[in-house]
Amino acid sequence: MKKTILCSLLTALALFTVVPAEAAVTGTGANKIEVPSTETVQPVVNGYVEANNIFKTASLHRDQLTSEYRLTKYDVIQLSILGFPNGIGYSTGSTDSNGDVIVVGPDGYATLPYVGGVKLAGLTLEEAGEVIKEKLSQYIKIPSIVVSMKSYGARKVYVMGSVNSPGIKDMNIDNLNAYAAITAAGGFSNRGRSTRVQVIRVIDNTMYYRQLNMKAFIRHHDLTQNVALQDGDIVYVPKSNGIKWKEDILPFFQAYTYYKAIVD
Repeated sequence: MKKTILCSLLTALALFTVVPAEAAVTGTGANKIEVPSTETVQPVVNGYVEANNIFKTASLHRDQLTSEYRLTKYDVIQLSILGFPNGIGYSTGSTDSNGDVIVVGPDGYATLPYVGGVKLAGLTLEEAGEVIKEKLSQYIKIPSIVVSMKSYGARKVYVMGSVNSPGIKDMNIDNLNAYAAITAAGGFSNRGRSTRVQVIRVIDNTMYYRQLNMKAFIRHHDLTQNVALQDGDIVYVPKSNGIKWKEDILPFFQAYTYYKAIVD
């Protein structure tokens, strides 16, 4: 039953068509728009807010990505502990002769030897190292510990609207940005407005968005028009300059909400 519902949602996401809009969403900073209430959306979204500061310009450098990167579910990290060249003999997911390999679970926790579950999701590698050292030091003497990335878990981005292959896309962390997501969805359809792309992120039941001019990014190499994405972000390509909340955004948010309720 669960699989059937999930398949139906995926099909619905892929087949959505957007009704042409008449009223444009405008404004800068954080201009809040009143959202019509509906009993079919769980949880009820509190608003649709333009907030450019939430979305960062996509990084071109891997070293910057690593230093600022925050762990999330399905990431795999390696622990290198001074005095234990082959690790402390405990790994989850796989083994490695250079140290212990730990997987961050779907709940954001990683299982560590001796101490059990420790929440690592949301931490940088440096912060994760400090937490792990503190926990393990209660049982074994650890002079120092280095945490490094072994592999990144796949991120899911929802590309909707006027693209050639809309739906849920698995994205690699090395290429997790708005342009790559649209490319993964087959690019813009003939009616897609590349100058009015909306990137949407849900935080505490509020939808925050930033409008991008992807034409400026593609033709004029304006890097500010390509932003970094996170797992669960929505990229929406409208058919016209105007965007109606009820007809254009709300249907996608409904499908997104039910999908997240099933897979999370």
